Amino acid sequence: MAILSVIVITKNEVESIETCLKSVTWADEIIVVDSGSTDGTVAICREYTDKIFVTDWPGFGAQKNRALDSATGKWVLSLDADEYITTELRDEIQTAIISPAGKVAFRMPRLSNYCGCVMRHSGWCPDYVVRLFLREQGRFSDDLVHERLVANGPTGTFSNPIIHKAFENLEEVIQTMNSYSTAGARMMHKEKRRAGLLTALSHGFWSFVHTYIVRAGFLDGREGFMLAVSNAEGTYYRYLKLMFMEEKK
Repeated sequence: MAILSVIVITKNEVESIETCLKSVTWADEIIVVDSGSTDGTVAICREYTDKIFVTDWPGFGAQKNRALDSATGKWVLSLDADEYITTELRDEIQTAIISPAGKVAFRMPRLSNYCGCVMRHSGWCPDYVVRLFLREQGRFSDDLVHERLVANGPTGTFSNPIIHKAFENLEEVIQTMNSYSTAGARMMHKEKRRAGLLTALSHGFWSFVHTYIVRAGFLDGREGFMLAVSNAEGTYYRYLKLMFMEEKK
């Protein structure tokens, strides 16, 4: 049985997937679940693993659980296609696997890039995420977006970060904002939540204040302001989409 499985879900990640996979070639197996890439992502993945599964798109949580179900390792490391592991974090992971000290999962800080700028504030740093866990002691939530790993036991903390190439340019920001706001609205609609124009405006405004003021986004300079605005827009559109979903029903 493999000791460490790496799981990655993909769709049209040709710009970043090789960096991701190259950073984990030391793992025992790599599992890729792709949801219909058309840009050469799968061809790149085949250079690093033969365990590639092409499926439909059920949402982030469900897709990551599909990848998890295909893993055979005692431990699982979950990565997004636009993330990669440094040598320092690799050493921490390998040490933890050998001697977990009673922990069933480990969280690690994430250092993210927004339009060419490494964000040190704005709620993006240290941005701890649980990514390493015992396969039989963890499962992803079924959320369409912003899924989380639910671990059945104590969680440790690493000091070295995952590197996250979140957004290379504004086109990616806008595309992601649109898709995430739609998925978020669908989740809220499923929960029978309701919204109106005032709700959208107030939540959008608070999102800006929370990112730029409360989480010190102003210390990230120009990009901190840009991120606060894009967060506000995403929140605003999420509630507007919910409003129209409710009216259509």
